[in-house]
Amino acid sequence: MSESLHIVCPHCAAVNRVPTERLGAAPSCGQCHKPLFEGHPLEAGEAVFEKHVTRDEIPVLVDFWAPWCGPCQMMAPKFVQAAAQLEPRVRLLKVDTDAEPALGTRYNIRSIPTLALFRGGREVARQAGATNAAGIVQWVRANGA
Repeated sequence: MSESLHIVCPHCAAVNRVPTERLGAAPSCGQCHKPLFEGHPLEAGEAVFEKHVTRDEIPVLVDFWAPWCGPCQMMAPKFVQAAAQLEPRVRLLKVDTDAEPALGTRYNIRSIPTLALFRGGREVARQAGATNAAGIVQWVRANGA
């Protein structure tokens, strides 16, 4: 019997059970049949954020950002590049703190961009400031993801 992980669909939010050995084989959602991973971050409002952070059984990396933030804009394409390298072992989300101020307040986001790594519904690591794709990937892996 193989081990499986719960993975939330980025399209319909259904929770899928994916055998660990099939994680890298481009799994699709059992409900909407769309890919569970597409190699880019998912824009997340509060409901999407909650579902992924609490139900995904892979680490979730969140970029807290704002549209007016120059360093955030500079890091955005680097975050996309990191997603292509980290998925399907890590889910990447982007949270616009202007559109979702309650999340920014709840997680005490004081500067942007801020990266926060979640595992099992809990924040396990945080880094403020813009960085490149290699820096993002190295930081995530150094923090056990």
